[in-house]
Amino acid sequence: MENPTYPPRLVYDDDCGFCTWCARYAAARGSFEVVGFTELTPDQLARLPDEYEDCAHLLTQTAVYSCGAAIEEAMARVETPSRYLALAFKRLPKRTGLRERGYRVLADNRDLLGKIVRCEPPARQSG
Repeated sequence: MENPTYPPRLVYDDDCGFCTWCARYAAARGSFEVVGFTELTPDQLARLPDEYEDCAHLLTQTAVYSCGAAIEEAMARVETPSRYLALAFKRLPKRTGLRERGYRVLADNRDLLGKIVRCEPPARQSG
């Protein structure tokens, strides 16, 4: 069981408006600490894959989820009805390929999606 003192860390591209919106959406609806790429500590970096900037990650006390798996796991932990869809999706056999292709389509179109929903990325805020 996860220790509530140390919530899962949702690691995201804090130079992307769409990614920032997604991270804030998850944090507002679940128990996550959001950590942008520019804020990673050496200990957090050591847990991530070498090409960590290619996608989002969810760091728990016992596991590291990357790309589609990170979003799937995060969505299964939010307190919204979409949680039940994510939990049902996790039960599908052979879902991994579909999940990762879906993630890649969204990730590759962040600029377009950012025209629909976005937040000012922390890495671009002056101050």
